[in-house]
Amino acid sequence: MKLENIGKLTSFHIFATSQALYLKRNIITMRNQLMDFIAKKGALKMPKALTANPTLRLFAMATVAVFFAGCPSDTGDLIGVQGRSPWLHPQPPGMVYVRTGTFHTGQGTQDVFQSYLEPNKQMTVTGFWMDETEITNNEYRQFVHHVIDSLARAILDEETGGGVHLELAKKPVPPEAGVALFTSRVDDPDDLEYDPNAFDNEGNPIKYINYDEPLDKKYRSKNGDNFDEILYRRMDYQGAERFRFKRQIDTRKLKYHYQWQDLALAANIDRNKYNAMNRERFLVNEDVLVYPDTLCWIRDFTYSYNEPMARQYFWHPRYDDYPVVGVNWAQARAFCHWRTHLKESYWNRIGLPNTEDFRLPTEYEWEYAARGGRIGNRFPWGGPYARNSKGCMLANFKPMRGDYGASDGGVYPVRVDSYFPNDFGLYNMSGNVSEWTSTAWDETNNSFVHDLNGNYDIYTKEHSEDAKEQQEIMNVPISRKRKVIRGGSWKDVAYFIECGARTSEYQDTSKSYVGFRCVQSYIGRSNQDTK
Repeated sequence: MKLENIGKLTSFHIFATSQALYLKRNIITMRNQLMDFIAKKGALKMPKALTANPTLRLFAMATVAVFFAGCPSDTGDLIGVQGRSPWLHPQPPGMVYVRTGTFHTGQGTQDVFQSYLEPNKQMTVTGFWMDETEITNNEYRQFVHHVIDSLARAILDEETGGGVHLELAKKPVPPEAGVALFTSRVDDPDDLEYDPNAFDNEGNPIKYINYDEPLDKKYRSKNGDNFDEILYRRMDYQGAERFRFKRQIDTRKLKYHYQWQDLALAANIDRNKYNAMNRERFLVNEDVLVYPDTLCWIRDFTYSYNEPMARQYFWHPRYDDYPVVGVNWAQARAFCHWRTHLKESYWNRIGLPNTEDFRLPTEYEWEYAARGGRIGNRFPWGGPYARNSKGCMLANFKPMRGDYGASDGGVYPVRVDSYFPNDFGLYNMSGNVSEWTSTAWDETNNSFVHDLNGNYDIYTKEHSEDAKEQQEIMNVPISRKRKVIRGGSWKDVAYFIECGARTSEYQDTSKSYVGFRCVQSYIGRSNQDTK
């Protein structure tokens, strides 16, 4: 699996689509201008050579009809808004399409815990894009680096007063996309690098600081301090918190700020009351610490030596293509928002309309995708066994007591493209790491959720100055902070890697066995839905 090739094909697709749309807009403009000219000059008269030949006359009439169809002049007729380009939802890089379908949710085998809380239920799920693998350490690291760079640029701009060597653009970019997102300018372009895929809301490339080029060579703040000293003082561990005299970023300062609309809250308010309300009530501002909890490797296991994983797993290049863990539910949602902005900023620049946001899947979207279009299957590959005919493991899980899959090398999480994908092309929907969903936990979800795109969504804000006050505002008990996780993990027995198995974790917890992947709702109907 080579994601870079997929990315290249998708980028070409987007470029070709955008160029086609621009060409069509020009043709429509020329066509409308010609129509206006004809309307002013009178009816179109054919040459005698055409009128004399019936075949040529029919051909000419058909050509004119096709050319002018759908683009009439201003005649007072209802024709809709003109000049709107057709829309084709391109495939996001690294994602596969999960077609619209109907399936039976719930346990595919016996209820070993005799809970009788997951009754089988038929449900329809509309089409969506889904990451073919879990989000990797390296992909999440791009998010962390964005926050680091945004914080550094904000600090430098503050220190220079916004007008010495780093200054704000004439029209500052709205801050909804992250921490202090603005376009900066410096005298020497060598001190900044361009990210070719990131643009602000005005279409300007977002500049990243080139940390390989020392900033203290030329530039100093308004107080006379060089830039390197400023960043060290404002971003790194200080004094006794330094370890082995190394310069390390204080991860407690890496916060991502974003805003989202609580549409469910707005929809459940009486319309007359809503019209009299301030819209601000439905806009939620979030500040989320983004660095993964690397100590979860030690915290999750008592009397167990996992310190090497705590020290190396997230940042070492060896684990770049391994699933990110130690990320709580709020951090996963923040990543989805950042990923949305990263894509939309580029699309806005080339003149394409925005798509749906990247988000966490509902638990029913996840289960439907895991089944791969099969009916009643125990595992993504069918079943009923977790080994193939040669005795090889079909997923990364714990096969026996004291045996964490050492026979195939999968003691801890493995590469995200390990094992075979299911019929939708999705990897590791069973085992490796469990995955966050957007669905709130309730033992009886299947009994009351709707049978069309079912979901049980209760949001409780995580970071609040006054937790008691926040709970009163949201009117949600603390017990509802549990979110459904699916798929089972490298430490779980076979029961938990079944497609219908479900469990939960509190949304503010981070575990060494829980990761996530993103989905994006498909706009309209895909031709793949007819398969």
